[in-house]
Amino acid sequence: MQKSKHTKIKKAQPKKTPKAPKKTQNTTTNKITNTNQSTQKAYKLLSESLDISHSKAKSLIDRGLVSANGKKLTLARIPLPKGVKFSIRQVQEVRIIHKDEDIMCVDKPAFMDSYEVERECQDKQGKEWKLLHRLDKETSGCLLLVKGNSDFAKKALDEFAKNRVYKLYNALVSGIINDEQEISLPLLIHKGKSAKTLAISQSAAQKAKNATTHIAPRFIQGKKTLLDVRILTGRTHQIRAHLQAIGHPLIGDTLYGGLNASRLMLHASEIRIFEYVFTSKLPSEFDFRG
Repeated sequence: MQKSKHTKIKKAQPKKTPKAPKKTQNTTTNKITNTNQSTQKAYKLLSESLDISHSKAKSLIDRGLVSANGKKLTLARIPLPKGVKFSIRQVQEVRIIHKDEDIMCVDKPAFMDSYEVERECQDKQGKEWKLLHRLDKETSGCLLLVKGNSDFAKKALDEFAKNRVYKLYNALVSGIINDEQEISLPLLIHKGKSAKTLAISQSAAQKAKNATTHIAPRFIQGKKTLLDVRILTGRTHQIRAHLQAIGHPLIGDTLYGGLNASRLMLHASEIRIFEYVFTSKLPSEFDFRG
């Protein structure tokens, strides 16, 4: 007998619906879309406006030299509308107030780092000149240099270390200060995205450094006060932190809660060391009386 052949019948499988392809982000497309938007990063707009490199544009903004529609820029990557009008502040030249064989006092312009001033003085006056102290980049006024390894330099450094140098500043602040006062609050440097000095209470001052600032009103106009400020210690950002602590931050000092302005309104107007007395004229920006 012949065996019957059996044919295996496969069961019909339901048709699979093809999956839709996964959406992938196209960074190139996103970039193209961004350039078509009405805003662009500040440094890119500045680069296009001045026909300079992106790095040069960033440097100008980081130095505080750029204003957009009359307001100083503090961040290079902040988005701005296309068509914004930029203005660039010109940095003044370093002026020599006094120079002899031991010490040199220069009138530091705002927006120039103290070490930039040192390099310029070395280029023009000799490599032996070194900073005796420093001022913040946007602070203008009296800055001292000495010949690095001289006996005079060692004695001068000792005067600073022992807080025997008389330092007088002028500060333009928000609000009205009618009376002289002394601010004695310890200071502690807080390192975050940007280093900042904090004024703290005496009870919490275990790691903080003692600091004393004396302030006296010189002129009051509207809701602004021009102060004479004398620091009896020399801590980092001492004036800025102390003025914020009493609720009267420096105008232009956005790091410490101050109003935006064309510059940090702090000027080193007088400094005395040994028999020397050096003074610097108050810049025109501080005359707000109209």
